[in-house]
Amino acid sequence: MLKPSYPLYVANAAETPNTDLEVRDKYSGEVATRVAMADAATVERAIAAAVEAAPAMAALPPFRRQAVLEHCIARFRERAEELALALCIEAGKPIKDARGEVTRLIDTFRIAAEEAVRIEGQTVNLEISERGRGYRGIWKRVPIGPCSFITPFNFPLNLVAHKVAPAIAAGCPFVLKPAGKTPVGALIIAEILAETDLPRGAFSVFACDNEVAAPLVEDDRIKLLSFTGGLIGWDFKARAGRKKVTLELGGNAACIVDADQGGCLDHVVERLAFGAYYQSGQSCISVQRILAHADVYDALKDKLAAKIATFVAGDPKDEKTFIGPMIDEDAARRLEGWIESARKAGAKVVVGGGRKGNMLEATLLEDVPAHCELQRQEAFGPVALLQRFEDFDSALETANDSDFGLQAGVFTDSLDHAMRAWDRLQVGGVVVGDVPSFRMDNMPYGGVKDSGFGREGVKYAIEDMSEIRLLVIRS
Repeated sequence: MLKPSYPLYVANAAETPNTDLEVRDKYSGEVATRVAMADAATVERAIAAAVEAAPAMAALPPFRRQAVLEHCIARFRERAEELALALCIEAGKPIKDARGEVTRLIDTFRIAAEEAVRIEGQTVNLEISERGRGYRGIWKRVPIGPCSFITPFNFPLNLVAHKVAPAIAAGCPFVLKPAGKTPVGALIIAEILAETDLPRGAFSVFACDNEVAAPLVEDDRIKLLSFTGGLIGWDFKARAGRKKVTLELGGNAACIVDADQGGCLDHVVERLAFGAYYQSGQSCISVQRILAHADVYDALKDKLAAKIATFVAGDPKDEKTFIGPMIDEDAARRLEGWIESARKAGAKVVVGGGRKGNMLEATLLEDVPAHCELQRQEAFGPVALLQRFEDFDSALETANDSDFGLQAGVFTDSLDHAMRAWDRLQVGGVVVGDVPSFRMDNMPYGGVKDSGFGREGVKYAIEDMSEIRLLVIRS
């Protein structure tokens, strides 16, 4: 179980000014714990402390940054089941998936520990003409300075890790606002960071109202804002002023199943079922649109519907549960409305569609009209759409007919089709032979169009959190 209450952290130290935020068990609906909320004065103290800590963080030798990250890794392993249970309760994530996210938390910090001592520069040949004779250039990476991070509810550990771990590796102090519905995981990470010898002010972690968090977006003392969440991120970018901004804003990922997949449909269906319904579809790269060639469409539909029928839905603390609750009833009600709207527009519900509270059945539809929300928007729930195609190029066009562009998947045995997909799909990443939901924590991950810009993946985040400083020497 969770502790009765959790503090917030300002300048590396725990504070409990109140216990105003109720964090509910997403399955039972009961209050699971209470968390301290930050006010405007707390946010100001946190930013000021990060600014003051910036020189000390920049001067922290790489081996000491690495030691901090390695301490965290050891403590995460010791507290792995506690972290998984916290995630299961506050996010409603099935316990097996929650343990998998703890593994990813550890992986992300481990990658950052390795990268902390690899932040290097290079020489630049300046003698490209007579004017450059006798000049030499060298550059290195230096920390950008204080950063602010805002994270969503769906991966309360790993999406925090993808901001916090690179910041420590790069030598940047930070202020983190986790989602108010799921703050506990971030606060446990802060508790572990508080055990280290990071300079005072290196980190602050707290939940707060959105209005109170405005300085994390607008304050010019912050040099980088990294936001993962909804399309409100574009508003944040407009308000951010001169600071660097990176955004990961979701998607409605397409997965293409080519005509040559008839002999391996069982495998394809296993991966589609995972990609579409893992953690109730509450993932930015969840499979939302399945485009299947006419030659395999009917068989794939039947197999996928049969697979969905085997899903166990219920209490996420039960080891057998695959479909847990959505984050709240409003989210489930919204998606239920989208399903009904598509049905009225002519779509067929192949399986599922029912809702009880924040539990929405795993749902598969076909022939959803192009104008429907389920085609145009991010479902962010346990819903997938089936659509047939006759020609591979037309499937690529359909996949691109979206305001989003995070990742796409392609099941094909054709090298030509795989390369054509890589060339033409308007997304940040193309996954061939698997679903778009595949992600390793060292790869450059991010999107285009309304999915945002910038790349996560520790090495690439470190590059965002640093600046190039050039030295020119005349000999």
